[in-house]
Amino acid sequence: MKNTSTHVDKSFAEMGSHLKTWRRIYKLKASQVAERAGISLKTLHKIESGDPSVSTSAFLEVARSLGLLDTLTDSMEPLNSDLGRARVNESLPKRIR
Repeated sequence: MKNTSTHVDKSFAEMGSHLKTWRRIYKLKASQVAERAGISLKTLHKIESGDPSVSTSAFLEVARSLGLLDTLTDSMEPLNSDLGRARVNESLPKRIR
């Protein structure tokens, strides 16, 4: 039974491929990253191949083990975008003097 949309499947595949590319840039073996992330080699291969059934925590542990977790987290910070900053400023109460 499929629980994810085609768009989500495509994103998982792209992100998994990116993680694999980062692993290769760092010249790390899959077994090294799996060990650092505290996951099995099979799970790492699933992540790198874009399997959306892998747990979010396993995915994030791989990102952490490659030094990418902070970058990933920061990319979702609303205040790092023009829209997020505009909407937050709209919703904050006006200061009374």
